[in-house]
Amino acid sequence: MSRRVVRIATRGSALALAQSRLVAERLVAAHPEIEIEVLSVQTRGDQQRHSPLWKLEGYGFFTTQVEATLLEGRADAAVHSFKDMPTRTDPRLTIAAIFERRYPQDAAAAVEGVHCLEELAAGARIGTSSPRRIAQIKALRPDVEVRPLRGNVQTRLEAVDSGALEAVIVARAGLERLGLAERMAFCFDPTVFLPAPAQGALAIQTRSDDAQMRRLAACLHDPPTAIAVQAERAVLAALHPGCHAPVGVYAQLVGEAIEITAFAAALEGTPCVRRHVRGPQNQAQTLAIELVEQLRNAGVEAIINPFQERQ
Repeated sequence: MSRRVVRIATRGSALALAQSRLVAERLVAAHPEIEIEVLSVQTRGDQQRHSPLWKLEGYGFFTTQVEATLLEGRADAAVHSFKDMPTRTDPRLTIAAIFERRYPQDAAAAVEGVHCLEELAAGARIGTSSPRRIAQIKALRPDVEVRPLRGNVQTRLEAVDSGALEAVIVARAGLERLGLAERMAFCFDPTVFLPAPAQGALAIQTRSDDAQMRRLAACLHDPPTAIAVQAERAVLAALHPGCHAPVGVYAQLVGEAIEITAFAAALEGTPCVRRHVRGPQNQAQTLAIELVEQLRNAGVEAIINPFQERQ
């Protein structure tokens, strides 16, 4: 009897392919009767990789073309970095599973001898094109120079190796999944240097009417991760800051409770609004809305409005 072929679509970067292999291995371990084919897709964000992210218009830079393969029937499932997915959803598609998140924080690769942000010299050049990272770096170290930097993880690391930059900021999860953990000079505390909503988590997307694929994907779902990242995305959805606003959200489970922290700032790092809530895990979505109300009461709209107008 022939085995069913499950086609998984993903971006063509080394990281995206590594993440898809991780998902594929878990799927085959749970369902030995299937085999996996990975379909590499070039997205608009990949095509315009020389432009800073904040100059790209619209949304779904890294997901729209991947989702099209599902809608056209060329793929059965898609693997996304959940932080790349817009909060606006297509009813024809669904998130069938949220893969376990182990590393939500940002990390830095840096020149030799640097083990924390404070050890970088005044005037040091730090590479990132993330408005969220730029704002937090400028708030913590206004004396360093932040330079736009895009490209895959290896390209960013090469900017340090070549001497073009003293440090680059990347997601720790990316380094870990690529087997490059030894390149981390230091990691940021995610409760201080807030990550993007759902950073480090993988979303497995299927067509809404494909019940069989949703059943196959159920083995990939991690409920604790889902509680945390869905709370983070609920803050993002309610705040509606636009794709380019310097906004960070981090939720962590502590016993039976959940703690959610969020911030929004101008690109220069100030003004900045930051708030925190804690409550039962089964009220995570309500707490997320409460957090957004606290941010609004503190004046967050004045900070994010200029970014919303760029959409």
